[in-house]
Amino acid sequence: MASSTFLSLLLFALLTTFHPSLQQNTLQRSFPLTSAPLSDTSAFKARYISSLAAGSSSAPFGYNYHSSFKYSMALIVSLPIGTPPQTQKMVVDTGSQLSWIQCHRKSPRQQPPQAPFDPSLSSSFSVLPCNHPLCKPRIPDFTLPTTCDQKRLCHYSYFYADGTLAEGNLVREKFTFSNSQTTPPLILGCATDSGEAEGILGMNLGRLSFISQARVPKFSYCVPQRVRRDMVSPTGGFYLGHNPNSNTFKYIKLLTFPKSQQTPNFDPLAYTVGLAGIKIGGKKLNISAAVFRPDTTGSGQTMIDSGTQYTFLVDAAYARMREEVVRLVGPKLKKGYVYGGSLDMCFDGDAVEIGRTIGDMAFEFDNGVEILINKEKILDEVGDGVHCVAIGQSESLGVASNIIGNFHQQNLWVEFDMNNRQIGFGAADCSKSG
Repeated sequence: MASSTFLSLLLFALLTTFHPSLQQNTLQRSFPLTSAPLSDTSAFKARYISSLAAGSSSAPFGYNYHSSFKYSMALIVSLPIGTPPQTQKMVVDTGSQLSWIQCHRKSPRQQPPQAPFDPSLSSSFSVLPCNHPLCKPRIPDFTLPTTCDQKRLCHYSYFYADGTLAEGNLVREKFTFSNSQTTPPLILGCATDSGEAEGILGMNLGRLSFISQARVPKFSYCVPQRVRRDMVSPTGGFYLGHNPNSNTFKYIKLLTFPKSQQTPNFDPLAYTVGLAGIKIGGKKLNISAAVFRPDTTGSGQTMIDSGTQYTFLVDAAYARMREEVVRLVGPKLKKGYVYGGSLDMCFDGDAVEIGRTIGDMAFEFDNGVEILINKEKILDEVGDGVHCVAIGQSESLGVASNIIGNFHQQNLWVEFDMNNRQIGFGAADCSKSG
């Protein structure tokens, strides 16, 4: 969020229920997104597991509000929160559940949208008391540590892997899109100390996520191509509800698994898809399809994650990919160099030539759907003239999953359709989607 790193924040928890049916009270809006580097915090992303508290129903939104976002490493949306609304920046994260915002009185020197949320200015703001069900640590589906603070309010705190602390109170607040259109009061984290400039918009399948609480049937985003040397961040678009481009999308079904599959290495709230194979330069790598499906321990799950920058593969898949890259451009590898503790296929020299030698890459899914990565986008510039293949080993994150990050979602509409339990992809010039 504030400094440059590609790791989003992962804190896996267990849950045995999936997202409830979202048939009513739909939201249909699109918002301006701003994208900025994720803060240098962790390889682990907060994934909160909890029950959806009862809230009043909201009327369907029958229009779209569409603007632009800037993309560098993280997708950051500006949303109107409270009554009257205060614009807050939140990282759109399909791998997190609980949404949280920076929450304390404004400093006179801070101007929107940089200013944190001031609860005293909102008539719809309320805090959760200690006796609220979500504040009882022994609730089976709520693993976020909570305590009762000195004011008898529900206090939460957690540490990222690097020791960065995020803490605050659990609260209720509305997203106020207009005078006549608001969400019900949603449960959010109100962070008083997180070390971050922005909050998190939790968009996974958990019952406490924004899309579940607000009853959003689908959402989509279009990540524009980022060119570091231009020094100007490109723009893209984000929709809640119907996307007018969806008639061009190709869809794959989300995978579902029995409760017995939900082992410590498995995240039941992630957008799990059926990756079938990987091609480099038109050649399909010799990787068993079983590598891309969760085994009895949960390892091997493949998920689409907007909150992780790069793509990460489990050992068996990564080994085959690295083997092919070494075969094609091995002598040009920057020996002994590992970027960020994860990317070890890096090069000095002409990135265009190296990319052309490697060739196009494709992630193949069920039903013949694929994500094609043009050879010019195989490598990412990581600084000082060094370029790396934008794929790392999942083990370097301490996870056992295949994660397709936002770098490999550039120039692509990605739609998450909860009603039909599917994900759609549509090639696009995302710089024109804003």
